Amino acid sequence: MIKTFVTGHNGMVGSAIIRELTNTNNNNRKIITETKENLDLTDQFKVNSFIKKINPDEIIIAAAKVGGIHANSSYPAEFIYDNLTIALNLIHAAYKNNVNKLLYLGSSCIYPRESNQPISEEALLTGPLESTNEWYAISKIAGIKLCQAYRKQYNCNFISAMPTNLYGIQDNYHLQNAHVIPAIMHRAWIAKNNKSDKLIIWGSGNPTREFLFVDDLAKGCVFLLDNYSEDIPINIGTGVEVSIKELAKQICDIVGFKGELIFDKSKPDGTPRKVVDVSKINKLGWKANINLSDGLKISFDWFLKNYKTIRK
Repeated sequence: MIKTFVTGHNGMVGSAIIRELTNTNNNNRKIITETKENLDLTDQFKVNSFIKKINPDEIIIAAAKVGGIHANSSYPAEFIYDNLTIALNLIHAAYKNNVNKLLYLGSSCIYPRESNQPISEEALLTGPLESTNEWYAISKIAGIKLCQAYRKQYNCNFISAMPTNLYGIQDNYHLQNAHVIPAIMHRAWIAKNNKSDKLIIWGSGNPTREFLFVDDLAKGCVFLLDNYSEDIPINIGTGVEVSIKELAKQICDIVGFKGELIFDKSKPDGTPRKVVDVSKINKLGWKANINLSDGLKISFDWFLKNYKTIRK
């Protein structure tokens, strides 16, 4: 039996990984979790003591401080400190306690703003970052480099995966700090209920993005634990992009909002285009299964059923 410690298990990503690990296909793993009330991942002594106590075979680092453009702009110190410290503490503790394998989850925002599209793994550190999320990106790049450094010096089997933009069950629907899909979905639902005739969307609507349903990510993570052990970080995504304008229209159709979409061009767009090259993971045998339309419907259904308790 493989003992697998999943951090951030109450978040969107961590909870999806738990769902995947509890499938019958993964019954060779014993899942270990701990709440942040009982284990502060920014406390090095507590993290090392906990890892020593539970003695896991694997660690998945899904815990992170995340948010959209507004959150990144408002809390730069928190984004860089919390994410750096979490990575440092867990990766070092994994080394100190002889953990067999560690999977660190980064983000596609680590890549330069002007990367060639689709973005290959080799684009890392080849140009300036997008300024609207540089604090988060720098912390994630540091986590990747930590994994590589511990591999190089201590021969640790630590790997990194770069998910594209994520959405799905148990997302954060906070009206100010959420990512684009939950933010638009929540605002569209409020606008519909208030019988508003218009909905304001940040930016021009022209940038394109790629979106991965979080349960697909979870399957990708388990696949990599079983099938990937290389130094180079690996992308996880769909390889399919959509404009923010078209995305907003799809969300409004699903929510049932019939009003006009107003794009506020005074707000930042972020990177003009971002889609990752998924040829490497596809060649290994993994592909995403849930398309955007189906994923949005599943997400909205969960949103309605859990509205009283969602993060908003």
